[in-house]
Amino acid sequence: MKMNMLKRLTAVLAAAMLLGFASLSAAQDKPANNMEIAHEKLKADKKLIVTKYMALTASEAKKFWPVYEEYQKDLHKIDQQLLHLLQSYAVDYRNKSLTDEKAQKLLDEWIAIDNDDAKRRASYVPRVMKALPPKKAARYLQIENEYRIVMKYDLAAVVPLVQ
Repeated sequence: MKMNMLKRLTAVLAAAMLLGFASLSAAQDKPANNMEIAHEKLKADKKLIVTKYMALTASEAKKFWPVYEEYQKDLHKIDQQLLHLLQSYAVDYRNKSLTDEKAQKLLDEWIAIDNDDAKRRASYVPRVMKALPPKKAARYLQIENEYRIVMKYDLAAVVPLVQ
């Protein structure tokens, strides 16, 4: 059940990413574009899922939610970097202007984003462990991990291969 809800949420994000990939120039002109709307919906839905599956006590919730909110802000920064990378690739893909040099730069940026993501995730483990008992901390981190995996899978399905 949890995985189905996560898949539904990430499908929304993947669709939004695809829309961003397909209509990059139009999205840049709008202050509240489809990506922002989809992101806000995802944030609310994700929090509902976390709430449902965490079953926090009042004391745990008081400690956990500030850590959660901070973590989501950091994850959003990573997502924004990835979106920027995909938008850059989309322009070159659409214009058939991806050179070897640009491809190398995109690869370097992608690896840097992935490494930054791993470091940020690792930095939150002690914070979550401090806010929650170990089993609940593990459950939350598992939910986050599943969410990220499904999101990456959905992105892989919609981003075209380099030509």
